[in-house]
Amino acid sequence: MKSYKWLWYAVFVPVGLVLVMLLLTAAGLFGRMPSFEELENPKSNLATEIYSEDGKVLGSFFVQNRSYVQYDDLFPADSLDCITLDGHPVPPIVAALISTEDARFRNHSGIDIPSLVRVGVKTVLLRDGSQGGGSTITQQLAKNLFPRDTVRNRSKVARTSKLVLAKFKEWITALKLEYNYTKEEIAAMYLNTVEYGSNAYGIKSAALTFFNKSPEELNVQEAAMLVGVVNAPTRYSPVRNPKNALARRNLVISRMAESGALTRAQRDSLCALPITLNYKPVSHNDGQATYFREMLRLVMNAERPVPRQFYNEWDYEQACREYDENPIYGWCHKNRKADGTPYNIYRDGLKIYTTINSRMQQYAELAVQKQMETAIQPQMDAQYRATKVLFRETTQQERERILSQAIRQSDRYREMKHEGISVAEILASFEKPCSMKVFTYKGERDTVMTPRDSILHHKRIMRAAFVALDPRSGYVKAYVGGPNFRYFKYDMAKQGKRQIGSTVKPFIYTFAVDHLGMSPCTPVPNLPVSIETANGTAWTPREASRVEQNGEIHPLYWGLALSRNNYSAWIMKQAKQPQAVADFIHNMGIRSYIDPVPALCVGTSESNVFEMVSAFSTFANEGVHNDPIFVTRIEDRQGNLIASFIPQSQDAVSETTAYTMLTMLQKVVTNGTANRLRYAFGLEGVELGGKTGTSQKNRDAWFMCVAPKLVMGAWVGGEDQSVHLASRGEGGVVALPIVGDFLRRVYDDGTLGVSRSDLFTRPANMPRYDCNAVDETEEMIGLEEDEFFD
Repeated sequence: MKSYKWLWYAVFVPVGLVLVMLLLTAAGLFGRMPSFEELENPKSNLATEIYSEDGKVLGSFFVQNRSYVQYDDLFPADSLDCITLDGHPVPPIVAALISTEDARFRNHSGIDIPSLVRVGVKTVLLRDGSQGGGSTITQQLAKNLFPRDTVRNRSKVARTSKLVLAKFKEWITALKLEYNYTKEEIAAMYLNTVEYGSNAYGIKSAALTFFNKSPEELNVQEAAMLVGVVNAPTRYSPVRNPKNALARRNLVISRMAESGALTRAQRDSLCALPITLNYKPVSHNDGQATYFREMLRLVMNAERPVPRQFYNEWDYEQACREYDENPIYGWCHKNRKADGTPYNIYRDGLKIYTTINSRMQQYAELAVQKQMETAIQPQMDAQYRATKVLFRETTQQERERILSQAIRQSDRYREMKHEGISVAEILASFEKPCSMKVFTYKGERDTVMTPRDSILHHKRIMRAAFVALDPRSGYVKAYVGGPNFRYFKYDMAKQGKRQIGSTVKPFIYTFAVDHLGMSPCTPVPNLPVSIETANGTAWTPREASRVEQNGEIHPLYWGLALSRNNYSAWIMKQAKQPQAVADFIHNMGIRSYIDPVPALCVGTSESNVFEMVSAFSTFANEGVHNDPIFVTRIEDRQGNLIASFIPQSQDAVSETTAYTMLTMLQKVVTNGTANRLRYAFGLEGVELGGKTGTSQKNRDAWFMCVAPKLVMGAWVGGEDQSVHLASRGEGGVVALPIVGDFLRRVYDDGTLGVSRSDLFTRPANMPRYDCNAVDETEEMIGLEEDEFFD
């Protein structure tokens, strides 16, 4: 009788102790337990996803590249691709998970007692480590959501005690998870939380990284590989350790056969297949719209501007105004979550819906790449080989200063300085050849050269920027800030500013029409013009090429079509007040500082492509200027709308003035400096306006183009203004083809709501101008005169 009594004690006392420990653990005696609220809203680092207007993921911001999917989103589109397991149809990825990690997943409530008994007997008593830890999927999820205390202790007893307590906490949490969620939700949460390697967290990121697929597109062998890699992402990485990955994948497939998810024949055929990857690791440096994504990140995280960031008070005041009035600027600092903390785009799993059209963005990037690879960079390389001069019109001292500054701003210099290496040693290292990768427009190239020579190589790479927007809504449709974000971080679409040259002239002519009562037919003599400046000296602009100024009378539009400096100066002389003209241009949409001097009429002021495209859109939008907008709404991780954005607009000029300018801008394309746009890109008969522009010495080349439903602009130049083409570097030669190539691709697409048959809206009260001038087409075509001189 006593033996039975001790047997009962031996069985129930340990069970009782475990139950007591569980109760004490649940009560929080051994440390805080997650609350029901935390279980309902588990916190994890979720990547913020950036969406194009047509639903494509452009990229993400993350600490851990993790995105959530719902269980239903895991099912293949074709129901025949589902797998039946334990009488339930499940997606392949779930079948692989259950078969491998928790065969009795549907038959327990978070703790699998038979597995615990097996582990207790074989692992603890018999010291057989092959039996695993007996953790269910729910327990593993609990550990992932609420990680263990990983602080190491020297004492073996302390380590064992912490492990036991951690297990108790995981059991309690697992029971709570089972109470709060369905089996399907638990499986989806597990797949969303685990790490798959290659900086991919969650099944959505993993499927995209390894196979460039969404989770529902995964086949059985791909699903098996991803489930297998979770056990040890490095050891079973298909990229680093393909043999280990194949063996692990086949083990998962075999367990799927054992569980009844697959037949033996299916197992054998699938195990014979190789692992076929479409490996696309996520990087901030790669993918589509890299410059746009970085611009968006900087804008949303922006702090309020401070004066030291700006060269003049005007730009500082405009930046403050933008920050205060545009809600997307500094959005993360201006807004708070329900708990009172600011939003974090790296951790909060936001969904940012932008105005970018993924196909237009693709066409823009292709157009920039094509022009730079086939025309601009070969011309610059040939010029350098012939002259051996990179930094033109500079002294030896200036060239050394440019190079020294570039060295000190390089990653190599900063990293070595951070490691405590002396400046002398760092500079010496820049003279030693080493293996490296350098950028070329034909692709990244492995080479051996000194870091100093690599800086000179990259200084020789010409840069370009491009922006397109819808003038009716202000939506930015495409955005290219440079040739390659990995190598050239500086964004010339919005961050950088350069002299705008003759692209300012349409605004000068708009002032003439709107404020001075002129028309396209106003007769103007073709003569040199001198304007007395504030200091009493006379300013007379020169023309960029040898053109006659013979006193012949031409209509006003003739001067714009041929980009004549004397015609712009003539308007400025009639205006008399440069400040009034500068204020007028600001009202059209250019926010950058404009020095109110007569020379502003030939483009001495600086701006960028983003701003210029915005201002030119006023012509196509019937005189109303819409501030550019690039985000329409933001949702939280649950898909709840937390912010929406609409463009701000203002009347700039009358619709008749705007349409009058459109007719003059069309003359630039049909008969003037931008005529190449028609015949070189198949745009004959299409209603298009445009303006070329070139700053002094060909340092900056511009082309702005206005279509009824799209306004575009391109800039081409060097990182340093002393790096430029000596000849054939005008806007109509080097910048115009980018716009032309883009526009042709957009028209040929035929599905983007933009057509060759689109027409500008003509106001009902619009007068018809008949200048009764001789046909000057033959005289005007083919001229590249564009550059300003003063």
